[in-house]
Amino acid sequence: MENFLKHWADAAHTSLSFFWMALWAFVLGYIISSMIQIFVTEKRMQKTMGDQGRRSVLLGTFFGFISSSCSFSALATSKSLFQKGASFVSSIAFLLASTNLVVELGIIISIFLGWQFVVGEYVGGIVLILFSWLLIRLINPKKLIEKARKRLGESNDDKIEKTPFSERVKSSENWAKVGKQYAMEWKMVWKDVTVGFTIAGIVAAFIPDTFFQTLFINSGEGQESFGFFTLLEHVVVGPVAAFLTFIGSMGNIPLAALLFGKGVSFAGVMAFIFSDLVVFPVLRINAKYYGWKMSLFILFLLFSSLIATSLILHYAFDFFDMIPKASAVSITEKSHFAIDYTFFMNIGFLIVSGVLIYLGFFKGKDVKHHKEMAPKSPLLEKVLKWLAMGCYVWLTIGIVLKYMAL
Repeated sequence: MENFLKHWADAAHTSLSFFWMALWAFVLGYIISSMIQIFVTEKRMQKTMGDQGRRSVLLGTFFGFISSSCSFSALATSKSLFQKGASFVSSIAFLLASTNLVVELGIIISIFLGWQFVVGEYVGGIVLILFSWLLIRLINPKKLIEKARKRLGESNDDKIEKTPFSERVKSSENWAKVGKQYAMEWKMVWKDVTVGFTIAGIVAAFIPDTFFQTLFINSGEGQESFGFFTLLEHVVVGPVAAFLTFIGSMGNIPLAALLFGKGVSFAGVMAFIFSDLVVFPVLRINAKYYGWKMSLFILFLLFSSLIATSLILHYAFDFFDMIPKASAVSITEKSHFAIDYTFFMNIGFLIVSGVLIYLGFFKGKDVKHHKEMAPKSPLLEKVLKWLAMGCYVWLTIGIVLKYMAL
């Protein structure tokens, strides 16, 4: 019993440590995302993404890069773009870029995993898009695309924002919308982040290395060389593990760092990170939008692309000797609450958060702002909410146990 309580205390401390490490990055990322979503209009995007060629794919990738990293926001926006005339391939490019190439995700990955994984994330995001584009061209599912577009129907909202960008930036109303959008970003992810970071702490404190060595064959501390079939197993199991956790990419990064520290291959960890769009909630939402046939086709498209991409990244990084050692990215042995740059960055960005909340909900309380979100499952949201509440109880008791032991 005493050993269990010690692990409980360590798990809670680790979870809060991980979140403290990442707090300023979350705030910075969601500020950037909120500003872009208010000042760069969706209606301008879809006008340039209407064909199947390289230009539309490039623009879809660029607009995704400057968009939100939240899967539910990305799903709604990509559906809206497709409904308003954007090609299917450019909509997929937008979806992949907005969940893999965004700034905030890169910052979080750099904190937990290091620059090599950031390079892998961005290069891999581009390769994912190229593989998806290639598969769409090879399979050419015209009837499936036409059926999905008919299912969505035509959009009646054809108005384009004509106010110059410089004037939009100076508008106090738009800054109030930025504040509201910033709060909305947190509202979209707080449950996933809470559950994800809590699970990461529990895994670090309770789960023995032998579990990961069984789940990911031939893995383990000090393991650096992997055969092809071992890597293939890792890149298949990685998405399965992500599917079972059903947590978004931002909440999964601490888990990815733990997997790499336990000896899982670079390919397996990258596949785990890339898997935020092959989880069940996303499958269900795509089915609601486009029908089950198209939803399963998108699942096949993304799953196939991430397997190929993860394997290519592993061999390319291994060739250039860029794969870091697991010990170099260990996050459980760091001092997380020191008075260092993280402390001052967190304090500074918490102040900025307060300013945005003030602009959005006090100074601009009469300003209306609504952004379409993908329809979430009420049951799943209720389960996540109760899990998050349970996580707060778990963390509170764990921290009390930690300080009682000091």
